[in-house]
Amino acid sequence: MEENRALHVVDALRQRGVNAHLAREGVYQIGVRVVLRDGREAVWDTDDTAGLEAQVMRDGVLVGFVPAIEGSGSFDLDQTVDAIARADYDQPIARERPTAPPPSAPLTREGGVFRRFLGGFRER
Repeated sequence: MEENRALHVVDALRQRGVNAHLAREGVYQIGVRVVLRDGREAVWDTDDTAGLEAQVMRDGVLVGFVPAIEGSGSFDLDQTVDAIARADYDQPIARERPTAPPPSAPLTREGGVFRRFLGGFRER
């Protein structure tokens, strides 16, 4: 996922109350990390493929995954946010809920006042 797109997805998810963060897996491997209630994390789209998929990790060990979502290579920002918000991680092979759960209280935007400085003014 491109870095600016990942930042916008994280911001939109946090606005919906989803505990999302920017995931940096390498120099050019950027995606979205969603912290789940039970100590697991879903790491979305850090492998530079066109489709949207996730790995569910606990303490660095793969415990589940979200298979590639059909047609997600052409998703816009809102569709990407909706797909991530609708993911149901209760089974080892996660599935998409028919509808997203109701949004909870928004979380603060990451980076605060120094966000542009920390990101090297790359955000658009």
